[in-house]
Amino acid sequence: MAIKDYLIMSGNHTVAKWENGILTVLNESLLPLYLRRISNADLWLETRAIDSHRTNSRLLKKALRLKEKDNLSTVMHINGATITDNYWIKPLDSGLCYDDVKFSDDYFSKLALKGTYGNFNKAARRGDTKTPELTNVGSFEKCWKLKDGRWWLIKQATHAEQFSELFTCKFGEALGMNMAVYERGSNCTKSLDFTDSASVNFEPASAFMGDNEDYEDVAEKLEEICPQAIPDYVRMIFLDTILVNPDRHTVNFGLLRDVETGELLGLAPIFDHNMSLISMGYPNLPKKSDVLIGCFNALLSDRPEYRKFLPKVNEEIIRSTLDGLHMRVRKKYITELIMSRYKMIDI
Repeated sequence: MAIKDYLIMSGNHTVAKWENGILTVLNESLLPLYLRRISNADLWLETRAIDSHRTNSRLLKKALRLKEKDNLSTVMHINGATITDNYWIKPLDSGLCYDDVKFSDDYFSKLALKGTYGNFNKAARRGDTKTPELTNVGSFEKCWKLKDGRWWLIKQATHAEQFSELFTCKFGEALGMNMAVYERGSNCTKSLDFTDSASVNFEPASAFMGDNEDYEDVAEKLEEICPQAIPDYVRMIFLDTILVNPDRHTVNFGLLRDVETGELLGLAPIFDHNMSLISMGYPNLPKKSDVLIGCFNALLSDRPEYRKFLPKVNEEIIRSTLDGLHMRVRKKYITELIMSRYKMIDI
């Protein structure tokens, strides 16, 4: 049965109490940003739950023998803990500390990533059912893998999705952008946990924007709460625009936050590009009616001072990035595609 009343923790600091459906804030500076916007702790916990529509999510819950499989109960099974922040919950009378709920193994990773009856059967025999997979959000099959003391997010990917993810990462790096680290795996991509096991807290943009991903609205909010994030935010959506990524939403970007003071530090490294470029086939060359280009140019028209944050793009950088990946794709067409989109930006 899900816990009805509980304390909300940041590391070993108590930040709020949720009792009888009422949120009492005890430490405003460390309070999760979602709870500053919406004073409902149950709703906040539900946003941290694994996507129940993923096939392997259902297998995982069955292997763990979860009696209640709704989002709230799922998250509470592991005290609301995740890999990428140090927020968690405990019953009002509990003596638990943060070390008791932190994750230390990846036992259920194969089941979360690959499914299969063999992995299901093995996982079902496990005594300890504490796993970061229950708060591993997103619609793609994925898992957290622990290697040499660091967590890597492993995501299933086709060849086209692998290329799109890796090219975007390497291309962004070549342009001097703050990119999350990606590597290629066997039928998957690997991304290093940029919080280094919650040494900093990741606050997704959904925490302060809800579902509103409008460029101008996000920029206005960032100018209010974390103006130092603006340059990286502009570069991120510029990269999305020229690399045909329509899937930038408020869960796959956000801010980093100091775990001791709650200070907002800046935009998190840019991640999640597997819907860009050729992931869904080779896109046509852009027309004047292109939606992403139109939205980005509208932002630049409203805030012309943002133009100074944009890097210069040329064919040499594109070709060098393509050659460095050693992956079979239509290099000439991709170069033409990116340059044609870049030339339509009102720089």
